[in-house]
Amino acid sequence: MDALEAFILGIIQGLTEFLPVSSSGHLQLGQELLNVREAGLTFDIVVHVATVLATCTILRKEILQLIKGFFTKLSPETQGQPIWQRLNFEQRYVILIVISMIPIGIVGLCFKDNIEAIFAGSIKVVGCCLLLTAALLTLTHYWKPQPKEEISPLHAFIIGIAQACAVLPGLSRSGSTIATGLLLGNKKENIAQFSFLMVIPPILGEALLDFKHIFAPSAEYLASHGATEPIAPMVLAIGFIAAFVSGCLACKWMINIVKKLKLIYFAIYCVIIATICFVIA
Repeated sequence: MDALEAFILGIIQGLTEFLPVSSSGHLQLGQELLNVREAGLTFDIVVHVATVLATCTILRKEILQLIKGFFTKLSPETQGQPIWQRLNFEQRYVILIVISMIPIGIVGLCFKDNIEAIFAGSIKVVGCCLLLTAALLTLTHYWKPQPKEEISPLHAFIIGIAQACAVLPGLSRSGSTIATGLLLGNKKENIAQFSFLMVIPPILGEALLDFKHIFAPSAEYLASHGATEPIAPMVLAIGFIAAFVSGCLACKWMINIVKKLKLIYFAIYCVIIATICFVIA
């Protein structure tokens, strides 16, 4: 991988991370079209961390408010009420994010290496999962349950299961979580922001688990993730910066697009990209 290829792939990651179209699937497709064989998981982790940091930068006020509110003492006036009602909005929200992390935590710790080894580099799998993403998004266009004011703990767990399933390349994490939330009756404006915030801990956690492999990967690690040689630190840095800057520029207006635009349009787009995957596979 050279600097230009890293820059292009970083831009792809930054622009697609905030849309329900699978950034990991686009990365894999981009690597195939650019004939990049040595990217592997290392580059994916680096650019995903970059877009997570872009999310933290753009949504810093919301994140700081959650942190501040979480450490607020319970009001004495609510004494005697059920504990969930005694908690303020920020405390409930943080707990919901923690609940949503349980499924992905189990999958990441127990099945992560097996899943990566099985599906690494498979463009056909990307195409099939993009079609599944399209089906989920299309379902939200026709299924209109009664809207709910807040995300419940049970819904947070179910949405977390959807996020865990999205470890498959091409199955959009944001598409799966947003579609699942909508099918459960949650409002699009609520589930969109929740979807972007709930991914921050898992991706940072994955980066910490694989940190030792990022700059000094073993031969076994490279082989198990479809890579042939390690990527130069400067090339990784270019991909990181490209993903971070494009992510920052895209985050705000992408979130607004997801909130306002009908998801059926993203479903059509996923079908088109899936078709390209099958053609070049």
